[in-house]
Amino acid sequence: MAKQKAVQPVREDLIDEWLKEGRKPEDLNDLLKQITKAVAERAMRGEMNAHLGYEKHDPAGNNSGNSRNGVMRKTLKGDFGEVEIETPRDRNGEFEPQFIRKNQTRFTGFDDKILSMYSRGMSTRDIQGHLEEMYQVEVSPSLISEVTDGVMEDARAWQNRPLELFCGVVFLDALYAKMRHEGRVENRAVYVVIGINLEGRKDVLGIWTSANEGAKFWLNVLTELKNRGVRDIYLVCVDGLKGFPQAIESIFPKAQVQLCIVHMVRASLNYVTWLDRKKAVMDLKPIYKAVTADEAERQLSEFEAKWPKYPAIGRLWRDNWERVIPFFAFPEEVRKVVYTTNAVESLHMSLRKVIKTRGSFPTEDAAFKLLYLALRRVAAKWETVQHWKHMLNYLDTVCADRIADAGVRR
Repeated sequence: MAKQKAVQPVREDLIDEWLKEGRKPEDLNDLLKQITKAVAERAMRGEMNAHLGYEKHDPAGNNSGNSRNGVMRKTLKGDFGEVEIETPRDRNGEFEPQFIRKNQTRFTGFDDKILSMYSRGMSTRDIQGHLEEMYQVEVSPSLISEVTDGVMEDARAWQNRPLELFCGVVFLDALYAKMRHEGRVENRAVYVVIGINLEGRKDVLGIWTSANEGAKFWLNVLTELKNRGVRDIYLVCVDGLKGFPQAIESIFPKAQVQLCIVHMVRASLNYVTWLDRKKAVMDLKPIYKAVTADEAERQLSEFEAKWPKYPAIGRLWRDNWERVIPFFAFPEEVRKVVYTTNAVESLHMSLRKVIKTRGSFPTEDAAFKLLYLALRRVAAKWETVQHWKHMLNYLDTVCADRIADAGVRR
């Protein structure tokens, strides 16, 4: 890596000269504008010298075939407000400045501020007001759209990027957002897939939208994951959607499917009155906290005996028992990794915060754009999954051959 060049301190005599005139803190912004203007124009004059091959007023330029042709004024927006820059021109119209490009209207970093506010769910009007209040810069709705639309190419590249050959754990879930589709506003499912690779890094593998959450659409999602490089998955954590496990096993036949325990508890509470909810939650806990599958089944029987007025809860657990019990085969430390789809739930909470500021999205692309920016911001803070070393040791023990067959070199 190249050594970064040290930044030279500003000369003390220049600071003293500026302060002599009784400057106030609020005058600093004007100074930044002056410095920015002077540096930018000086840099572009140097670029023009290099382009023409001679400096201004140098006799070497006589009959050279090209010469300076005045300047073009343009206004640039930045954190300090707006500043007018004079860009030099050449007579042949061949000069392409690099410091401030021809069509550039904003300084580097200004677009990032717009994207940051947009990713937090701020409306166009809110962004306009904030930029005007903080930086005294007026921006149009079309400029904000231009900046945010500029990420769509990155978003599509991200959605189609190659994926890891082997995933230790994959979480599948969906949330809903209002979008305009074929002329009418409707609730559409946003499918989210989170994977954990063998290094314990969590990553969103993609987001998709559809009219509703269904096993058939999940089949398409899983097929796309395979086409993008995923050869095998050890464990897939899902909710209780009918046909979901079968869809997973048709694409990844060796994958183990684990029903989300939290979804099971929530589904159970749908049958419970408000007065009984707290007690029922406590009595369900011994089932999924059991040491073994046999102990869990015994606790389920005790729950059924204690709560005969809610027979549907017992049926719910027993009908899904084969998808619940894989959990009990894991060591206690590993259970903390695969216990629930909390990895998805926490992401959904962040996404819902930005969705709720919008009544509805005008298009699916508009929804995809905002959700991509939001999850990019959230995922940047993710760290290695806790207790992953225990999970990795477990994977080495139970499926080292599958990891090797997937083509993973370790």
